[in-house]
Amino acid sequence: MSGFGWIAWIIIGIIAGWLAEKIMKRDHGLLTNLVVGSLGALIGGFLANNLLGFDAAGSWIVGIIVATIGAVILLFILGLIKKRG
Repeated sequence: MSGFGWIAWIIIGIIAGWLAEKIMKRDHGLLTNLVVGSLGALIGGFLANNLLGFDAAGSWIVGIIVATIGAVILLFILGLIKKRG
């Protein structure tokens, strides 16, 4: 997912983290949304490239959708780990 510059990925990360926060009914701050969204972009990009066979960095909308899906997956896994601990 290298089609955007680092500023674009920060913006996409914040948006994706915020969307994932709302979808998963969590309450985080801006920095946490950025981290969750950025990690979600990595997870979503990996899944899009390896499972679906496409590069998600071609469009802002596709990038946000893929990053949000990755962020939701991340929050879901973290929620499972937190319940165990």
